[in-house]
Amino acid sequence: MLTDSLPNENATRKFKEFEYFGSKSDFSYYLLPFRFHNINEQREILVNEIGDFLIVPTGTAELIIERKINPIAYPELYGDLIANFFISEQPIPSLIDVLATRYRTKKSFLDYFTSLHIFVISLRCEHTCHYCQVSRVTSDKSRYDMSKEHIDAGIEMMMQSPNPHVTMEFQGGEALLAFDNIIYAVEKAKEAAIMRKKTVSYVICTNLAPLTEEMLIYFKENNILISTSLDGPDFIHNKNRHKPHSNSYQYAVNGIIKCREELGAENVSALLTTTNLSLQYPEEIVDEYVRLGFKNMFLRPISPYGFATRNEGKNKYVTQEFLEFYKKALKKIIQYNLDGHFIREDYASIILKKMLTPFPVGYVDLQSPAGLINSVIVFNYDGEIYATDESRMLAEMKDFTFKLGTLGINTYEEVFYGKKSLELSEAFLNESLPGCSDCAFQSYCGADPVFNYTTQGDIYGHRPTSSFCQRNMEIMRHLIELMDSDKKIEKIFRTWITGKN
Repeated sequence: MLTDSLPNENATRKFKEFEYFGSKSDFSYYLLPFRFHNINEQREILVNEIGDFLIVPTGTAELIIERKINPIAYPELYGDLIANFFISEQPIPSLIDVLATRYRTKKSFLDYFTSLHIFVISLRCEHTCHYCQVSRVTSDKSRYDMSKEHIDAGIEMMMQSPNPHVTMEFQGGEALLAFDNIIYAVEKAKEAAIMRKKTVSYVICTNLAPLTEEMLIYFKENNILISTSLDGPDFIHNKNRHKPHSNSYQYAVNGIIKCREELGAENVSALLTTTNLSLQYPEEIVDEYVRLGFKNMFLRPISPYGFATRNEGKNKYVTQEFLEFYKKALKKIIQYNLDGHFIREDYASIILKKMLTPFPVGYVDLQSPAGLINSVIVFNYDGEIYATDESRMLAEMKDFTFKLGTLGINTYEEVFYGKKSLELSEAFLNESLPGCSDCAFQSYCGADPVFNYTTQGDIYGHRPTSSFCQRNMEIMRHLIELMDSDKKIEKIFRTWITGKN
């Protein structure tokens, strides 16, 4: 019980006076901002304001705060605390400018504003995936394709981004069912990029079933990247990603092989969505990715958006079940690496880059300020503009909370700096959110107002009951514990973020 740990019945959680945190006559240092968290019963982690961390014996944070660490009794620890900006011998550290520079570097993903522009080029699809998050329509309803007028307006808005390098990502439905529109959009974007002096990257998200030789040639000519879905062996993939009267697994595998041959393996990626069926086969799913020659895989939970929530028997599970699946799959991936076969887990790699390097990451779910608007914007097939891909999934359920405007009607300024964007900005900074502001993993995590709203009813969220929080905190704790327990694993993790075996 909490009361067991209190020193006396008059103990209080009231904030200490400012002078408490400064140096006193019998103390040798000042406290700098840091947070801490128990990794297990024996070890805890200290994390400073820029994400540098130290793994130390449990109780060390208390000794630091009580000014019981000194250079004579704890020479190595004392030196580490000074060097890593946990404590200072002066009120303002002599290397404060270095600390400021590193903080700016961590937040440099904000320098150029929105990069990723998602064009939902069509809502048509010939698959009937039970976890589909949007209200897909059958392939003969061409009125659900994005109009050329909306494509033009989307490109014009994309070109107004201050970012010199933008990404144009085509999604669906099944994007390849509107291949003519993709060609139109790419050619228009190429012309606009020359005029605006921008670089444009192109990505198509597809199940690969409609793939043709003509498409492959066009992909290669225009350096288009392919992102597909692979949920594991055929008995899982075919159940999860059903295609009536067809073998969706075989379509995916054949498409992956063809795209690799034409575009290069590095330009073809696959995503896994974890369903209830998937939870039972973590090792088999990893084996399948290795068998097909992938050097990376992304273990991601199912998203609680749109129509995916209607089939709870196949799609709903508690966070702990996913974490058990994740840890088993990660263990299998690590074992492959220990045996000399390189394959990385992408979600862990994103977190590890935030932990082990001074650089930011482009993954919008783990950014603060949040990735919505700052890093990504979505142009729906009907011309409506949303803060994130998840936002437009909510809109398919007639919830337009995160709608920012309409192509051809609202200006760039109205969309990106309007009332709705300003409202969201109040909740997309984890440094100022209750429960996040004092969390040891704050530097490695992000804020997600859309997830908070969907699962908890408001954009701010409630951390103690948030599955986003529970999942990320445990994955981060687990990664740190693995590194601390085995230097071979730490070395493997470092290869994941450097790409060097």
